[in-house]
Order: sequence, then C-alpha cells, then structure tokens
Amino acid sequence: AGPREPRGHQTVRYKLTMQSPGKSLKEALLCAQSEERLTVGVYESAKIMTEDPDSVSFCVLAMDEEFECDIALQIHFTLIQSFCFDNDISIVRVSDMQRLVEIVGDKAEQFEDAHCVLITNPADGSWEDPALEKLHLFCEESRRLNDWVPEISLPER
Repeated sequence: AGPREPRGHQTVRYKLTMQSPGKSLKEALLCAQSEERLTVGVYESAKIMTEDPDSVSFCVLAMDEEFECDIALQIHFTLIQSFCFDNDISIVRVSDMQRLVEIVGDKAEQFEDAHCVLITNPADGSWEDPALEKLHLFCEESRRLNDWVPEISLPER
C-alpha cells in the first residue's frame, strides 16, 4: 500500500467519497440543464470541444445497442475520450441511454442523439456545483485505479 496510508484506509475513504456517483450525475445534469450549461449530441459536443475546450467541465458518453454496431460512433467516442484526456476533462460512461434522455430530454424535444452530453462551466467561472465536484473526485479516484472511463448507473426516478 505504500508509506502514505494502509491499504484498508484508502478503500474506506474511496467508499465514503463515492457513495452514489449515479445520484451525483443526475443532480449535476439537472443543475446544468436548469442553467443552460448542457450540450447534447456527438456533433454538438465535438463542436464545443473544438471551439472552446476550456469551457467543458464534464463529459458523459452513453452506450446502447446501436453503439455496438455503429463503427462511426465508436470512432467518435474514441476521439472524444482522447480529447477529454488531453484537456483534463472528467469523463464517464452510462449504459442506459434511455434513462439519460429522460433526465436531460425536455418533454417537448426528443434528442435523436444523446450518445454524448457535455456540462460546460458557468460563464463567470465562479460557481461550483457540489454534485459535479463529487463526480470529479469519483473520476480522479477511478483514474488512480486505472479505470479511465468509469461506468456509472443512473438512479431510477
């Protein structure tokens, strides 16, 4: 475990910090949506990442059955992941795209492409979302355990 902490203490700290990343993700998405800091869609996300990478705080990639068969989408995911790693953007995967759409999708507009969702920083740069902070810690801890794009399960309603 090394000189810093006995192995058991690390695990306990990890569990305390990471109680429910799914709940934190839902809260962060709803908060970002209410403040219009949400970008939905692979192409829309790629555009923002290219034009203003410093504005991006968090990235969610959603897998579904379509993903398994769509080579172009897999390539986009690889590029988005690489971009996030290069720009220190926290990134997670969710396997339930339908649930993600329920959370971020306004009833009036159905997203055709919710495979990628970005949370951008507030314009003034001063405000911090506690749920987003928990997610950043979760991602940091996951990277330390060599899980570079951790999977999160979104809670049911």
